[in-house]
Amino acid sequence: MRVLFVTIPEKTIFLPSVPLAWALRTAGHEVRVASQPSFADVITQAGLTAVPVGRDADFWWDVKLDPALLEQARGGLPMPWAVAEDPAGATGESMTEAYRGTVQYEQKPHNFPLIAGLVNFAREWRPDLIIWEPFTSAGSIAAKACGAAHARLLWSADVFGAAREHFLRLRETPADPLGEWLAGYGRKYGFEFTEDMVTGQFTIHQLPPPIGVTAAGLHNVRMRYVPYGGPAAVPKWLWAPPERPRVALTLGTTATDVFSGYAANVQDILDALAGLDIEVVATIAESEQQKLARVPANARLVSFVPLHALVPTCSAVIHHGGAGTLSTVALHGVPQLALPYHFEGPLLGRTLTEHGAGLAIPSHLGTGQAVREALLRLLDEPAFRKRAEELRDEMHELPTPNELVPRLEELVAEYRP
Repeated sequence: MRVLFVTIPEKTIFLPSVPLAWALRTAGHEVRVASQPSFADVITQAGLTAVPVGRDADFWWDVKLDPALLEQARGGLPMPWAVAEDPAGATGESMTEAYRGTVQYEQKPHNFPLIAGLVNFAREWRPDLIIWEPFTSAGSIAAKACGAAHARLLWSADVFGAAREHFLRLRETPADPLGEWLAGYGRKYGFEFTEDMVTGQFTIHQLPPPIGVTAAGLHNVRMRYVPYGGPAAVPKWLWAPPERPRVALTLGTTATDVFSGYAANVQDILDALAGLDIEVVATIAESEQQKLARVPANARLVSFVPLHALVPTCSAVIHHGGAGTLSTVALHGVPQLALPYHFEGPLLGRTLTEHGAGLAIPSHLGTGQAVREALLRLLDEPAFRKRAEELRDEMHELPTPNELVPRLEELVAEYRP
């Protein structure tokens, strides 16, 4: 069958889809990945075939012009998705207004540059299945326009599906800003709006089941997370096992690629860990390394090291709370300390703590002393390692991308019109 992946031009959103795309390709299916033209090099670097559609547009350009807006974007989940974490106080009116804002500031900027070109390509290539991530509603529009089955592929918790369920339950009027926006494209391309255009005919989850949020009313399909971070090489110092307990400190790429730097104070953290009998491997962007006044003797600074190669050598990992990093650490049964600052991070940190496989400290409270105390708990209290290993075992019970392919073939036969 022919499978078309659709993504906005963001590495952290695209990279989690690569293992499934390759699983489908190695099973003999034709695979293409559609995105903005400027993103084609990232797609082809992953060994996949890119389809440049539409025009290039920088979603962040207006936010970057306003430092106040940029800092505001560093917070946790905005509405309407925040209702997935804390439904108390949400009303139909507040959710409707939140969705109106989502259409204006998220859906339109992300999708308008893609839609016309994507629909034209889909009608020509005739995919059997379109797989789209939650910000790329253009994927569901193209699927309806060409008659393909379609699925959402999640890169984090399903706050999107959960929020939609709350909205449908709470709304008091027929007003539906997201549905109305999608229905407008239905009128243009000749189809009726249906709810699956918001949440997919089925949803593919990659987070381990105890972590994050799942929309219970949807057709949910589980898949084991397989780490992929792009081209990587294992440095020689990582070949041998560590002589002391190794602790990784990794704070993600979004903080430096989009925002003005790390939310956590790296210098304060390194200073607080300096007196411990551990080896700290800090994967710190070069721009952030230049801000450091000193590097403790027990710390190794690198700009990049493949996380899936580093984590198995670690006794604990300190990170920014991103879904990919959390899942990579969980896959190897290593206790983790999250310092979340953005979007789903605070939610994932809370559910990680509730599961017992790690701890979380909001980044603005993540002083060096607080991080040191939490890290010592992870290293000294066996319960964290036990729960981390149980979480690892749960992940290994899920089907790999390769094992999921036959199920996807069945679902396409079930859902394709």
